[in-house]
Amino acid sequence: MPAVARIDPKDVFTAKEWARLSARSSWRGLACVAGAWGLIIAAGALFVAWPNPLSYVLAVMLIGARQLGLAILMHDAAHGALHTDQKVNDWVGEWLCAAPVGARLASYRAYHLKHHRYTEQPEDPDLALSAPFPITRASLLRKVVRDLTGQTFIKQRGAQLFGNRKAGEVVNASTAHFLFVNALLFAALTLAGYWWTYLALWLVPMATWFPLVTRLRNIAEHAVVETREDPFSHARTTLANPLERLFIAPYWVHYHGEHHVFMHVPCYRLERLHAALMDKGYWSRMTIASGYWRVLEQAAPA
Repeated sequence: MPAVARIDPKDVFTAKEWARLSARSSWRGLACVAGAWGLIIAAGALFVAWPNPLSYVLAVMLIGARQLGLAILMHDAAHGALHTDQKVNDWVGEWLCAAPVGARLASYRAYHLKHHRYTEQPEDPDLALSAPFPITRASLLRKVVRDLTGQTFIKQRGAQLFGNRKAGEVVNASTAHFLFVNALLFAALTLAGYWWTYLALWLVPMATWFPLVTRLRNIAEHAVVETREDPFSHARTTLANPLERLFIAPYWVHYHGEHHVFMHVPCYRLERLHAALMDKGYWSRMTIASGYWRVLEQAAPA
């Protein structure tokens, strides 16, 4: 099928408006990456300082959400929007965002740009994430249980580490980078005298909350969206509240409708982009949900 239609920014914004919305910063993307790692460290330190069930659950949720945050910032790097210097963009996107959570920037970039080119068409590599919906609530609950009990993690990491590999084939770059960065993280924590925090405060969030919020992100972005020829209809925007942004949708990822129309706008400008589109009346052409609970009601109505 032909690629999806594109909207020319000049048809929506003045030159001055678009220059402000599309401008890339040499420091804001790096500040987002530092903020993700800073919150991961702070959440882990919270549990180490005050170990109890409540602080542990809170730490797991915060760290798992920031692991998703690293994946989101890798996504920005895939669009060349994390830094003005392409070499810095790609190095930070690969080693500080992608590799720690088991991804690879180069392969993700090729995969993801194809998703943008053929959104919700048969050629879309992400179609399998949205096509099954709507589903029953019982089916959704089973998926949530698999995520929170580590089954999804084991299946995905098992395929990454051991699956689809012919005898004698070397470990691929995605796996090698993941293992290398995680070995460094484990070594650093061991030298600091907290080796166990790698298991309890890095792997457990990656095996539980990270898969769940990744699933919620995928559902919210394209599931049960009435995709038409209009590019503004190709993805959903979810109006996340502060708690949802903290635990489910970091780094403005909930403005996905806006991102699909103007995919090179940096994540830290999506909120301003959303406001500008609302002021111009484009809300009537978009799919907008009032929150993630509302999305789940649509994706699993009964």
